[in-house]
Amino acid sequence: MYLAMVVVFILGYAAIAFEHQIHIDKAASALVTGVLCWTLYVLGAYEIVDFSGIDEAVLSILNSHSHEPLTQELLITEYVTHHQMLESLSEIASILFFLIGAMTIVELVDAHEGFTVITDKIRTTSKVKLMWIIAILSFFFSAALDNLTTSIVMVSLLKKLIDDQQTRWLFAGLVVIAANAGGAWSPIGDVTTTMLWISGQITTGEIVTGVFLPSLVCLIVPLTILSLRTKGTIKRPVRQETADHYLDPTTPMERNVVFFAGVAGLLFVPVFKSITHLPPFMGMMLSLGSLWILTDILHRSKNQAFKSRHSVIGVIRKIDTPSVLFFLGILLAVGSLQNAGQLTQMANMLDNSIGTDTETGVYGVGIIIGLLSSIVDNVPLVAASMGMYPINPTGFFAQDGLFWEFLAYCAGTGGSALIIGSAAGVAVMGLERMSFGWYLKKISLLAIIGYLSGAVVYILEHVLFH
Repeated sequence: MYLAMVVVFILGYAAIAFEHQIHIDKAASALVTGVLCWTLYVLGAYEIVDFSGIDEAVLSILNSHSHEPLTQELLITEYVTHHQMLESLSEIASILFFLIGAMTIVELVDAHEGFTVITDKIRTTSKVKLMWIIAILSFFFSAALDNLTTSIVMVSLLKKLIDDQQTRWLFAGLVVIAANAGGAWSPIGDVTTTMLWISGQITTGEIVTGVFLPSLVCLIVPLTILSLRTKGTIKRPVRQETADHYLDPTTPMERNVVFFAGVAGLLFVPVFKSITHLPPFMGMMLSLGSLWILTDILHRSKNQAFKSRHSVIGVIRKIDTPSVLFFLGILLAVGSLQNAGQLTQMANMLDNSIGTDTETGVYGVGIIIGLLSSIVDNVPLVAASMGMYPINPTGFFAQDGLFWEFLAYCAGTGGSALIIGSAAGVAVMGLERMSFGWYLKKISLLAIIGYLSGAVVYILEHVLFH
């Protein structure tokens, strides 16, 4: 069953990659893959799980919920289904609630035409100039928000700025690279950097100063290459305005209020997390609830038809549910591999084959982990690394040591190599209906070149200044 899980994951991954060739929606493939991986894990749990490694307190709780003492085999099954699966599901649910909250806020701003506050100020029609504007905005937005929220906001902006789908996909691919690069150097910009920051492997000042330049190079190199290959102008979409827009439009004041309240709500999320240490989705739900109250107050005197289109109740119907289900399937599949031990085994194999007792070994392991994170989620890979190596007083594994800083860069930016290698990529893939093959053909090589360029800059920084 252990190997069967890996086979199912690979087959599911292939079905997602060749979505357009097999004519099966990627969300369906992801859901089936996720459920099958967990099913195989439960059926083979007795052979896979090391019973001696299970916490005695957990076993006693599981036994207490049964009317009669459980056999060892049943205990392990109960452990997987009632402990590991529920624990994994709580992590997945927090990500999905965060995603739904962010998407709803963005849709609410869009329903009020709030993005015109930005799009009206971007007057250029030059593809190259717009490319640089979008990339730089994404890079710094990601550091302040996070790469997932940034990708959702920027894709919404691109839909207002670019009419042609292929051109928009090119810009959206660049958003993935920029958002992941921007998130890597900020403690709140990427979930893996946040994990390392919260656990004490890195500190704010050191991660910003140490990883900012490599992250910037990771964006600038592919952006420059793409700029040299791109010519011409963009065609903006014609704004579709129905009779309702003219009969009862949103006022400039309402657009500004909702736009700035929406942006403030998104920026509030990492602040709320830092103060309360509650999961990010709690801050997102608070922001969504506050914006909901604000829009209800703004439109309390309007007719019911207008309120239904400009309230959370109205816009939540526009949420891209297949994208949310796709996320659920992918995270379920990766969670099963994490709990069953395949990802930890992969990390151990890396350590045994390359080693981390030299600078060269640290760089090698970091670069490979970054590339692997484009295939499987970077979170369990970083979590496995954190579990394998304690924080030492000195050396590569000290706080702000070489290993942790380089891992933050690699895990944050390496996922850009494939469209489903990062939360930002998965969001863009769902919102833009971008195909895996198209991204692989047009963006992957650029992302890898940028990733390796940033890694080289980090290594040179370390050699010259340490």
